[in-house]
Amino acid sequence: MFFPASATPDSKRLILTRALRGLGDGFVSVYLAAYLQLIGFSTFQIGAILTGMLIGSAVLTLLAGLVSHRISTRRVLFAAALLMGFTGAGFASFDTFWLLFFIAFVGTLNPSAGDVSVFLPTEQSILAGEVAARDRTALFARYTLAGSLFGALGSLASGLPEVAVRRFSVIPADAFRAGFVFYTILALVIAMIYTRLEHGSAPTASNGNIPLRKSRGIVARLTVLFALDSFGGGFVIDSLVILWLFLRFDLSLQVVGAVFFGTRMLAALSQLVSPRLAARFGPIETMVFTHIPANLFLVLAALMPSASLAIAFLLVRTAFSSMDVPVRQSYVMSVVPPEERAAAASVTSVPRSLASAVSPLLAGSLLGFSTFGWPLIIGGVLKITYDLLLLVQFRNIRPAE
Repeated sequence: MFFPASATPDSKRLILTRALRGLGDGFVSVYLAAYLQLIGFSTFQIGAILTGMLIGSAVLTLLAGLVSHRISTRRVLFAAALLMGFTGAGFASFDTFWLLFFIAFVGTLNPSAGDVSVFLPTEQSILAGEVAARDRTALFARYTLAGSLFGALGSLASGLPEVAVRRFSVIPADAFRAGFVFYTILALVIAMIYTRLEHGSAPTASNGNIPLRKSRGIVARLTVLFALDSFGGGFVIDSLVILWLFLRFDLSLQVVGAVFFGTRMLAALSQLVSPRLAARFGPIETMVFTHIPANLFLVLAALMPSASLAIAFLLVRTAFSSMDVPVRQSYVMSVVPPEERAAAASVTSVPRSLASAVSPLLAGSLLGFSTFGWPLIIGGVLKITYDLLLLVQFRNIRPAE
């Protein structure tokens, strides 16, 4: 059975919306850098747009967290889906830097298949209460799996614009813009699914949700560590790794799309293993001892002299790199009281987005000077530092269940 026995219909709907967002993000994120290069943007400008996306996501998530006790989570999600549609329509319609930078800032487009938008903490705060405590990590694993699996399918489909150009003589820029139209259509479907949610129809304050009080200390410590992890991760978001592969090895979009289909499939399948590892070894141990090897392989990929070796190490890296995601999400929801989950999800997400927003601009500048994989090395070292600090500070703090 794919869903845990105690999962509610709302949890299944949220897993479906996560899958559809993964499909859209996976499709667009692979060719985003190629499209921006095609319309004449420099590596610095591409990095700036990616930074704008991440900062805008952080600001939007913060605003949603500040009003979460007054507005129902269902309305927040529905409004975010409409904003997602606006984002796709904007990228399909305009090609000037400042307009796209503005749309990137206020919109929901992700530079990777991983979700960094307002959707994630809002959905997580609902999901945590839609399953029995014993099944929480398993449910979050399915939630993350859905995003990764459909993100992989989106990556595979990202070569379609290139096929359309070659076989049907479609103007390249128009072929890419059609992908953003597809992203807009997905947003409207997601908005319709949100209207069917049974929970989250009332403001969270009426459901007993309050700002952080009891868990303020532990959430603050986790937030600082997660921000360090995200700062390192910002150097290696998918769009930047793809840009590095383009510049370093001159790969085609179809090849890169196939590579990222493989990486995301491995990431998706690995997340089915993480709940069992967490149950046997503990959540912190699972997060740390799967994350460290992943980041060592990331550093090694940057040092490889050929595309085949670099891709091989990137593939091995992704077999480990996402195992910590459902465990981390479940862990945060488990170490705070139920009434503080919405606030905890928002508080831990915003600094992650802000920290990761600085890195793409730096990475884009580095790639402008050299095609060597300095962003991968810097990102890997920072993320290993996070792993060691997390192990030292939280190894003995266990979820109540």
